[in-house]
Amino acid sequence: MALANSASGMNVSDECKLKFLELKAKRTYRFIVFKIDENAQQVQIEKLGNPEETYDDFTNSIPENECRYAVYDFDFTTEDNCQKSKIFFISWSPDTSRVRSKMLYASSKDRFKRELDGIQVELQATDPSEMSLDIINERAL
Repeated sequence: MALANSASGMNVSDECKLKFLELKAKRTYRFIVFKIDENAQQVQIEKLGNPEETYDDFTNSIPENECRYAVYDFDFTTEDNCQKSKIFFISWSPDTSRVRSKMLYASSKDRFKRELDGIQVELQATDPSEMSLDIINERAL
């Protein structure tokens, strides 16, 4: 049973929560791309990235002119040589996307993010340069 948000009327499919838990606990996926199905008024999974996929594979999975939410499990090494990982929530809202779509993603974001317990870093991007690997690295440390 999905919870409805009275503000935007947006539901989150149980699969979204389930796959996120698998990414977080079991590291089954490297990333998940989420899409709002406007007709169903529901956030759904668009793509699951395998653990061996790269950040480039991830960015290539996000449409250039359409909004998306995404979660990325980022591995990095700290200055004192510790292996770590952080889970990023990325809200992609390109300037070229439809105004209605941008408003829908913006109004549903906080509620959707609350469903995904374990996000460590949030990133808003309207342009690919705002979610470059350099920025991810910077925000992870």
